[in-house]
Amino acid sequence: MTTQMKDIYEIGEAPPLGHVPKHMYAQTIRRERFGEPKDAFQIEQVDVPPLKPDEVLVYVMAAGVNFNNVWAALGSPLDVVQLHERDDPPASFHIGGSDASGIVYAVGSEARNVKVGDHVVIHCGVWERNDPLVLAGGDPCLSASMRIWGYETNWGSFAQFCKAQDHQCLPKAPHLTWEASAASILVGATAYRMLTGWPEHAVRPGDVVLIWGGSGGLGSIAIQLVKHFGGVPVAVVSSDERGEYCKKLGAKGYINRRSFDHWGMMPHWKDTEAYNRWSQSVRAFGRALWEAIGERKNPRIVFEHPGEDTIPTSIFVCDTGGMVVICAGTSGYTATVDLRYLWMRQKRFQGSHFANDQQSAAYNELLTKGAVDPCLGQVFSFQEVGQAHQLMHENRASGGNMVCMVGAPRQGLTGLP
Repeated sequence: MTTQMKDIYEIGEAPPLGHVPKHMYAQTIRRERFGEPKDAFQIEQVDVPPLKPDEVLVYVMAAGVNFNNVWAALGSPLDVVQLHERDDPPASFHIGGSDASGIVYAVGSEARNVKVGDHVVIHCGVWERNDPLVLAGGDPCLSASMRIWGYETNWGSFAQFCKAQDHQCLPKAPHLTWEASAASILVGATAYRMLTGWPEHAVRPGDVVLIWGGSGGLGSIAIQLVKHFGGVPVAVVSSDERGEYCKKLGAKGYINRRSFDHWGMMPHWKDTEAYNRWSQSVRAFGRALWEAIGERKNPRIVFEHPGEDTIPTSIFVCDTGGMVVICAGTSGYTATVDLRYLWMRQKRFQGSHFANDQQSAAYNELLTKGAVDPCLGQVFSFQEVGQAHQLMHENRASGGNMVCMVGAPRQGLTGLP
C-alpha cells in the first residue's frame, strides 16, 4: 500500500480525487450519550457508506451548524438513532450535518446531476424518487417520503465523507470560500420558500416583514431576501448590538425583545386580569414595531421560528389579511392563539418545511450572483462540532451562520489548495 492509497486519512488530508478509502472519521452521536451537545458528539472511526444508484459521495470541505442537530444531540423530540436502526443497512449512531460544501468523489450508477470532481453545496431535502406525489410532479416537500438530510437521515456532513441524493447537489459559488459556501443553504432555502412559496403571500415591494431572531442564521438571510424583493424587513433581537447588525444587513429597524416580558403561552381569556396585562404588553410591542418602521403599518408577513414563546404576539401584530409563516419551534411546540384575530382579521397561519429543488437552486443562484451574503459567523474546527452546537443550544452564538471546517486545510480557500 502506498501513502497515496490508504484505508483512512487524517482530517484535512484529502485522498486522491476519486479514491474512496474504506474508513473515515466522523462526529457521531450515540443513544447512550444523548444530552448536552458538547458531550453527545464524539469523533469515531467508521466505515465509508455504500451508495445507492441515485446517491453521490462528497468529500466534505466544510459543514454548516443548524439547530436540528442540537435536537439530535439531546435525543429530543426525536430519537434519531432509532430512525437509523431501521435503515438499510442499519446504523447504531447518527452522523448529523445538514449543510455542506465539498467535492464529489463517487456517484451511483443512476446519478445524473453531478460527476466526480464537481465542487458542490448540498441542500437538505431528501425524498424518494418513486414517491407517487413526486412522480406526478407535485411539490416534494409535501410528499410522505420527505426527510431532512443529516437529521432524519444518516451520513450527514459532520464527517470526512457524506452521502446525498444527486438532486441535492448544487454548484458551489466560485467566489465563496468553502466555509462561506457551507454556511447558509439550509436557512437560505428555508427562508426563500417561506417568503416566496405561498403565492397569495409572497413578499412584494413595500411589504413590511417582521423577522424573529434577525441576527441569527435564518433571520440574517431573511432580512436580505426581503430587502432583495423590495420589502421592508424589521428584526426582533435580544440586544441593541444585534439590532445594529441587522440594520447593516438591510433591516429598516429592530425591536429588542428584552424590553418586554409577555413571552410564552398567553393567559386564558377568562383570566381577565392576567389577559389584560398580556394585552397591554403585546400592544406596546406593536407600538415599538411602528416606531421601528417609522409609520403605523403592520407586517403583511411575520417570519416565525421560535414558536411557543412568540406565536401569540405574531398572530396579534400581523396585518389584516396577512400571514404568519413558521418553519420551526426553537422555544417549544405548544403555542396558544387568540382565534379571534385569525378569523375576524382573516389572517393566515402557514407552516413551511425547508424547500424543493427549484427553491434551493433559486437561493443558490442569488448566492452565486452575490445578491445575498451567506453571513458567515463563527468558524470552528472539526474537533469543535460539539462545542459549536452547545453554544447554539445555550443561545450564546454570535450573529450569522456557524460552520465547522472538515476537509479544507485552512480557511479562505475558494477551491483546491
